[in-house]
Amino acid sequence: MAEFCSHDLASRLVEISFELRRQIGILVNRSGSVEYVIVGDEKGLVIPELRDYPIGKRVMRGLRLIHTHLKNDPISEDDLTDLSLLRLDLIAALLGTTTKSQIYAQLAWLSPDKMGISTALDEILPLERVDIDCLHFFPELEADLEKTVRFASKANDPLERAILLSVTTSGTRQEAEDSMAELRELARTAQVEALDEFIQRPKNLNPRFLMGEGMMRDVVIKAMQRGASMLIFDQELTPAQIRSISAMTELKVIDRSQLILDIFARRAKTLDGKVQVELAQLKYLLPRLTGRGVQMSRLMGGIGGRGPGETKLETDRRRIRDRIASLERELKELSQGRDQRRKQRVKAGVPIISIVGYTNAGKSTLLNTLTKSDVFTEDLLFATLDTSTRRLRFPREREVIITDTVGFIRSLPKSLLGAFKATLEEMRDADLLLHVVDASHPRFEDQIAQVRKILAELDLGDKQELLVYNKADLLNEMKKKDTVSFLKVRQSARTQKSVTISARDRKSLGGLMDELQHRFWPL
Repeated sequence: MAEFCSHDLASRLVEISFELRRQIGILVNRSGSVEYVIVGDEKGLVIPELRDYPIGKRVMRGLRLIHTHLKNDPISEDDLTDLSLLRLDLIAALLGTTTKSQIYAQLAWLSPDKMGISTALDEILPLERVDIDCLHFFPELEADLEKTVRFASKANDPLERAILLSVTTSGTRQEAEDSMAELRELARTAQVEALDEFIQRPKNLNPRFLMGEGMMRDVVIKAMQRGASMLIFDQELTPAQIRSISAMTELKVIDRSQLILDIFARRAKTLDGKVQVELAQLKYLLPRLTGRGVQMSRLMGGIGGRGPGETKLETDRRRIRDRIASLERELKELSQGRDQRRKQRVKAGVPIISIVGYTNAGKSTLLNTLTKSDVFTEDLLFATLDTSTRRLRFPREREVIITDTVGFIRSLPKSLLGAFKATLEEMRDADLLLHVVDASHPRFEDQIAQVRKILAELDLGDKQELLVYNKADLLNEMKKKDTVSFLKVRQSARTQKSVTISARDRKSLGGLMDELQHRFWPL
């Protein structure tokens, strides 16, 4: 039990292997029992799915692979890949001679290092000279690896640690990097620590893995080495792709849409918001139930599994459809209540303004400063989700109703956009859309285009709009660091009817207030 393989067992494996001209392998557990016997071909063998030995939160699987090499070649890159991907305790290659008088062995195992987890490769030695005490070696190694993984997760005690991936054939490299930067911010909002990121722009997408299979294996190995618990794709994955990637690794696999849905589930506070988020999550999950199969159970709550998560994943499609129908009825009733309140406002003849814009542009901050409110704000994407409505007073007893709406983002999940049409109905009766823009963002023009695209999808593209360039206090810093972007802001502000403000500074809002008065009560 203490030795990794007895001499008699090794001799028998080598003998059978030479007789069959095939590689022979066994998977041995830590008590010394043989759990699996694998017969391969002359070049290699295929390790079966190890369902009886799941990894879960463990660093090592609790199985060691002992297999033969027919041509006396050392441990290969494929062997080391299997060691890393499957997190085996150890992998050993038995090298025999045609006379079988002498057996050599080479061992490899996972090893902690400064970057996370790597592999250690021993030299080829006669079997009798291999000195390893499995009773003590594996528990001590596992403890060291766990310590390394904990040390790698240093920052702010995140809920999860992830590798971010973008695989796209459209757009430019800069657009892919912008989208990746946004995915990184989404991960930060969801309290996920992004350990590393990969951008690949192949000529054609791989239908099974999105990226090439070899690259996918490298990513999974890197994730294991860095102590990641999940992979997050910037593109929406099909059920088949999730199944294929999950078959390669036991890491959690989610896409951008599921990450956004999770953030919305975390941020929704009102009954209206919670109903809409749950509805969007169920519509997203329904077509993926058959595609994921047993992989659904790997979510087990957490990022990508919040809201309907743990309980709904175990229901069948019929029950989920029933729940969707129930939520849609509830949402319709809530929508009717909002409709009555809107009609009362319209009847009163009070002008209505809706604040729209890209997420984290400063919409809620502007509402707070204009109306002296205390709507929650934070430097995070989707910091506020639920609609907030306030009265904004002007001189001569004039007032308007001003509404803050959920922020937009590129590639907003269709299920979420559909569910939030009820909340965005607030904009249908608006006399003016106050389009808030983060003027300090280097891609502010793209964000303006994205917001207008979504407004058009909601049949709101013909609404009267006022562009409000926010974060003017940061423009001086931009002028020093990026003169081109600064001039773009100035040029855009001149060519389009707009005002420039700093939402945190009430004194800078004079121009905005004057413009609003002129729009609603012209002299």
